[in-house]
Amino acid sequence: MRAAGMDASANGNVIGEPGDEDLVRSAKGGDLAAFETLMMRHERRIYGLARRLTGDEQDAEDVTQQAFLSAVKSLSKFREASSFSTWLTAIATHAALKVLRKRRGLPTTSLDAATEAGEDGQVPHPEYIADWRESPDLLAQRAETRELLDRAVAELDPGHRAVFLLRAAEGLSVKETAGALKLSEANVKVRFLRARMQLRERLTRAFGDESRRYTPGAHTHGFAVADPAQEEAHD
Repeated sequence: MRAAGMDASANGNVIGEPGDEDLVRSAKGGDLAAFETLMMRHERRIYGLARRLTGDEQDAEDVTQQAFLSAVKSLSKFREASSFSTWLTAIATHAALKVLRKRRGLPTTSLDAATEAGEDGQVPHPEYIADWRESPDLLAQRAETRELLDRAVAELDPGHRAVFLLRAAEGLSVKETAGALKLSEANVKVRFLRARMQLRERLTRAFGDESRRYTPGAHTHGFAVADPAQEEAHD
């Protein structure tokens, strides 16, 4: 627990404590206590990401443990071109996706090799478009909305789920997400848009007003389909 009077900085470190960069350098020099501090600092976040990716508590614990074991073994190879947080997130994501592939009996291939047919930059229009019965801001404050969103994220295809979580939950840029998942930036943009559209449609089916439903292609009121190029503004 944080000591009284200590404030957290924007990157999650506690002001007055060494930053990740300093701890990484110390850990590279053989200071195991420094790596333990890094582990304690990021453990909850990594477990949360693994839990959302795998949908299983035991798998999430295994992924978290494997991520830190891989990190300590590969720390000397970490060139610090990105933040330690981003690097660790990539390791954990790959570990989680490996678990999912084994669970589904799929070969351990890259996400890029498993790109869906038609995932070429074209974003399909949603099938269900309707004005919501209540303000999205009000609905977002409800626990049932958050639970529905969590379930909807869990139902996304693993490749889309990974992109969505890294972009929306972890705050990685398009470039960082592409590097973490070994995807092209264009592919990341399309997958993120597809994921957001699927989530929006799932919520609309739950909260939309059937009497104010629109036919796809005939109207765009209340639902703006983003263009992949617009993702540049969010990098």
